[in-house]
Amino acid sequence: MRPSVVEMSTATTWPTAVDDIDLSDLAFWERPLAERDAAFATLRAERPIAFFPEPELEGIERGPGFYAIARHADVAEMSIRPDVFSSAKGATSIPDMPEPLLEYYGSMINLDNPRHARLRRIVQAAFTPKRLQQLFDDVARLARSVVADAAEKDEFDFVTEVSSPFPLIVICDMMGIPPSERDFVLHQTNVILSGGDPEFIPEGTDPIGAFIQAGMDMSALMTTIGEQRSAEPADDLTSALINTEVDGEKLTFAELASFFILLAAAGNETTRTATSHGVHLLHRFPDQKRAWLDDREVVTTTAVEEIVRYASPVIFMRRTVTRDVEVGGHEFREGDKVSLQYNSANRDETVFADPHAFDVRRDPNPHLGFGARGPHFCLGAHLARRELAVIFNELFEQLPDLAVTGEPDHLRSSFINGIKHLPVAANRR
Repeated sequence: MRPSVVEMSTATTWPTAVDDIDLSDLAFWERPLAERDAAFATLRAERPIAFFPEPELEGIERGPGFYAIARHADVAEMSIRPDVFSSAKGATSIPDMPEPLLEYYGSMINLDNPRHARLRRIVQAAFTPKRLQQLFDDVARLARSVVADAAEKDEFDFVTEVSSPFPLIVICDMMGIPPSERDFVLHQTNVILSGGDPEFIPEGTDPIGAFIQAGMDMSALMTTIGEQRSAEPADDLTSALINTEVDGEKLTFAELASFFILLAAAGNETTRTATSHGVHLLHRFPDQKRAWLDDREVVTTTAVEEIVRYASPVIFMRRTVTRDVEVGGHEFREGDKVSLQYNSANRDETVFADPHAFDVRRDPNPHLGFGARGPHFCLGAHLARRELAVIFNELFEQLPDLAVTGEPDHLRSSFINGIKHLPVAANRR
């Protein structure tokens, strides 16, 4: 029997009748997490492949609608069949991206083979064993420094002081981005992943224009640095990427820029979101914090996986059906859009015992927090796991009595399960 686990209640005022659930309505994504979990439980039980209209977005033609895939088994099957469930047709967002957006956001997540495989081979070749070890050493050093800076304060915003700067600095240092550009990169990535949240895209601002401008600005920065490293290589990943050749092919500057946007946005946001949720979860479930602290060497590995499962930082990815096919008892037609709901799959009762319980010793834990197995499984999963392990180790060492002092301020987004702000107190002994 597993150790005692405090379980999140799914009792909710949300109308759980399946016909009352609308994933295209932004109001749904503004509801508390427990209420959304209850709605997805209803979908898994009654309508695991559910059709929804597309949201109306200014500047984008409204599409024909999409199917939300709520069950773990169906998400996993679609993920290993990229020939049928394509990432390259239209984009991985629900609406088809306008061409100007695709120019900057057309990295690996929006490609199928052979282009996807080519880019992935070149990127993987740049990560030599020596570079990986150096990166892991840098992660530990930066985690220690970021937590030490925060520990000097009695009260602070955990997101802005720890979970946001830590992965951002890791990525910027890894790519050779000057420290003077860190705030610029953070601002652009916040815009890119804002989901239109007014804190990052003020009311009255054209969101599509803001996304395009952020992509242009990030692309310009990386193109400039890429050109410099092409002429004069340095000891950073940009130099390795732009000068690595696989089967006679190298990255173009445009491909380098798109990869950097993906890395800076997805790589930063995933770790930031998981870290923020992890601190809040350990506050809510103190028995789980004690279990981790009592056996850190053993529990850290399973605790990191459980944080990623529970947080599900990336809520979904879209795929487009390339030919008529049957999955999960449903007949899909060519051109159908499907939304792989990782958050719902990570609460699937047929896969996870007590799925709403936060259990740092959960094992096995076949979560889809880094995507499902297949060609699009997160390339940075290993780095993200390392970042989470070392940041929590530093928090336990330097701020063992860290306490959450207020409710988290959640990002208004259907794509990223983000926390914008989380007030904490050091509570030094």
